[in-house]
Amino acid sequence: MSDQLKHECGIALVHLKKPLNYYKEKYGSHMYGIDKMFLMMEKQKNRGQDGAGFASLKLDLKPGDKYFFRVRSFDQQAIHSVFKKINKKINQFLKSEKVSTNSDEFFNKAPFIGQVMLGHVRYGTYGKNSIEYVHPVMRQNNWMNRNLILAGNFNMTNNDELFESLVKLGQHPREQSDTITIMEKIGHFLDTEVIAGYKKLKRKGIDKSDMPPLIEKNLDIQKVLKKSSKKWDGGYAIAGMLGHGDSFVMRDPHGIRPAYYFEDEEVVVVASERPAIQTVFDISFKQINEIPRGNALIIKKDGKTSIKEILKPKINKSCSFERIYFSRGSDADIYKERKMLGSLLISQVEKSIKKDYSNTVFSFIPNTAETSFYGLIEKAKKHNPRIEKIAIKDAKLRTFISEDKGREDLVAHVYDITYGVVKTKDNLVIIDDSIVRGTTLRESILKMLFRLNPKKIVVVSSAPQIRYPDCYGIDMAKLEDFVAFRAAIELHRLNGNKKEIIDGIYRKCMKSLKNNSAEPINYVKELYKPFSYEKISNKIAELLVDKDIKSEVKIIFQKVEDLQKACPNHKGDWYFTGNYPTPGGIKIANKSFVNFYEGKSKRAY
Repeated sequence: MSDQLKHECGIALVHLKKPLNYYKEKYGSHMYGIDKMFLMMEKQKNRGQDGAGFASLKLDLKPGDKYFFRVRSFDQQAIHSVFKKINKKINQFLKSEKVSTNSDEFFNKAPFIGQVMLGHVRYGTYGKNSIEYVHPVMRQNNWMNRNLILAGNFNMTNNDELFESLVKLGQHPREQSDTITIMEKIGHFLDTEVIAGYKKLKRKGIDKSDMPPLIEKNLDIQKVLKKSSKKWDGGYAIAGMLGHGDSFVMRDPHGIRPAYYFEDEEVVVVASERPAIQTVFDISFKQINEIPRGNALIIKKDGKTSIKEILKPKINKSCSFERIYFSRGSDADIYKERKMLGSLLISQVEKSIKKDYSNTVFSFIPNTAETSFYGLIEKAKKHNPRIEKIAIKDAKLRTFISEDKGREDLVAHVYDITYGVVKTKDNLVIIDDSIVRGTTLRESILKMLFRLNPKKIVVVSSAPQIRYPDCYGIDMAKLEDFVAFRAAIELHRLNGNKKEIIDGIYRKCMKSLKNNSAEPINYVKELYKPFSYEKISNKIAELLVDKDIKSEVKIIFQKVEDLQKACPNHKGDWYFTGNYPTPGGIKIANKSFVNFYEGKSKRAY
């Protein structure tokens, strides 16, 4: 993707089933669990570079002993920063206490070395980039079983409603972020469940000091999650640890956000991406399971697992955009899907170059478009296509392009270009995985390609036109940012009915938001309805190219129906179709239009 986006987060959870000294004896290291967590998080760093965090629990310690540890960072190399701090703490302990790494004292007292570990990598969609917003977050209590440590990949569309529900309970949440709201909601019902268990045991005459393990054994996490999640509207994969050692990972009913798990006799592992588990534990992808939609994987303190339905599963709307760009391409299914996305573009490409393969050079925008490029070329191989590496991405510059301020000057220098391989009589076909804003395409890529002076430039997007905002974890909240939206507005202006159309949609959006219907209508669709797909594509090309440019420019987008062919098991295509899986998504789309109309440059959630 040439345009920068802040997007989803990644979670990693490891539950060691055996005593800690087992892993030291078998694998030769007291750091087995921590090392696995480092690799799990490092393999998912593509999902978050704003921050990272790690928390661990020790099991079955005496009252008064420290049993949980947490470290977080929002440094530029946050994962490495986190584990550097962990290693430092462990080494300091070894120097000060002078204990053997084989001793029970070491495993009981050494910081961060625990049986249950939770990690998180963050791309922020809420709040500033500060330590306060980095997961895991904690809800602390003197009772071990009422401590909650939470990390997730989620965004709630109805956070205002959820916040108010907490206030009605008499609570005073310290923040209105969905992270805090969700944590306090789960925490409230966890408290309720623990207190109910306490009262039940008290009536039986059980001594208070004997109660905790009995409460924990009978703690119904399924019940806690069911009560907590009744009104949640959003996409989420939420992982939590309870202070005594139980843990869970829950997915939304549409399966919008991903979560995979693996279990054997030694370990239970959860991650946002399958390749992370596959690589770190050296196993086949067939050994890895997906947590079902609306269900939670519940792991008891003793390592026993169960899949429990929390919310009734709804139609599968797993995010397709994630497959196109955000997820690691080493996943077997994702690799096939991205190749197919490229292959399905061949008919449009051939039409644009009039099948003149001898005078056409094919290339791609690094890095995620590479696999789609292979799929396109595979379809064209009988014509012996000319393949060249035209655009070269400067990875060092990439990390600095994170804010809108000064962005245009930066993006112009992210890519270098290869000279001498494209002739003036050539068509140049270059594939990108998606075109969102078009900023980098206009300010950097196209300007460089024009220097090559080809006869025609064909920019191919393996994703369809992005027309609607996301509200489930990817920071694409403002309609006016989308070049497809701006193209539709411009077409209405040329037709002479821009004000009439925009005013009409605004009134409908406002009415819908005031009515607060349980089944709202996405009125933003009306903006695109009068125009063909190709007409909007052509207008996008006009918007991205200066009038004094001599080379012809054509922009081709994937068709929605072909996206659905390539990703048949991931039907979450609301970015392209406006068909949101939840009522909250539709409300966000309408609210985004209202913000645009009223000149409010802010996200709608």
